[in-house]
Amino acid sequence: MSELLASALPSRARMRRTAPAVVSAVALAAMVAVCASLQSDVLSVGGLTLVLSATVPLVIAAQAQMTLMSVGDIDLGIGNFVGLVTVVSATTLVTSPLLGVLTLAGLVAAYAVLGALIHLRRVPSLIATLGASFVWLGLGLFILPTPGGSTPEWLASFGSWAPAGFPAPLLPILVVSLVVYLLSSRSGLGVRMRGLGSNPVALERAGMRPLASRVIAYTTAGALGVLSGLVLASQTGGGDVSSATSYQLMTVAAVILGGGSFFGGSAVPWGVAIGGVTLGLVSVVLSLLDVPSNMQSAVQGVIVLAVLAGRVVVGKVLR
Repeated sequence: MSELLASALPSRARMRRTAPAVVSAVALAAMVAVCASLQSDVLSVGGLTLVLSATVPLVIAAQAQMTLMSVGDIDLGIGNFVGLVTVVSATTLVTSPLLGVLTLAGLVAAYAVLGALIHLRRVPSLIATLGASFVWLGLGLFILPTPGGSTPEWLASFGSWAPAGFPAPLLPILVVSLVVYLLSSRSGLGVRMRGLGSNPVALERAGMRPLASRVIAYTTAGALGVLSGLVLASQTGGGDVSSATSYQLMTVAAVILGGGSFFGGSAVPWGVAIGGVTLGLVSVVLSLLDVPSNMQSAVQGVIVLAVLAGRVVVGKVLR
């Protein structure tokens, strides 16, 4: 009987993997409770829709960041890339839909080429993606020098979609997280990407090409970045290349809060979703608490550090 109970309990290794996401989930529950205490309507369908809307593009962009961090890379250009997608969505996608679709596909291809260059030329991903971020920024300013434009009707309809009895933002968060989970954790492609991050030598000895694995990771990240930009444009109703600048580092924080690692080899889509929503709700909590805008960034950093400290403590306890 005791052996049966022991086998039913989660292993210590599994607990160590899920502990960071649990810590972030506790922080998320605490922030929701604070929001509800300050504004009771937060727990209604409309209230949850309102507070969760801004977290959707962040969560999708964080999934893109996680894909690259699983192979041991970090993307410092994801924010400007998402901003560029909003610009394309509010201009070319409206005036010439076919050209707009081809442009977005070209941006995904550009990410794949970036991954190939990083691998073949052995350029640190931090340097390459930082340089690419200026390319995305320059292209966005060239197409739309000032924020403006308007999104296609179908995209605007998606942004205003509000089903009865269900918070609309939860659907894209759950669907994207599920798809990324199936890709990164339940498919051969995911095994190759995580293998590249944890042990590239073993991956090559197994007959799998590290170059292909990195290109797949960057292609996936580019597709998720485009999706994040489309969702953000559907919410803002226009384009602004600087609208997602904060994603550069917030996506990294979301991955770490969700249980990811800087060293690659791990993919935790559900944890990243929780981490992204947690970070998105921080600004909501601070606004409800009437924290001055010039202090919100500092307080947000303190909250993130507190959650990370909780992850470290839990990790040491389970070691």
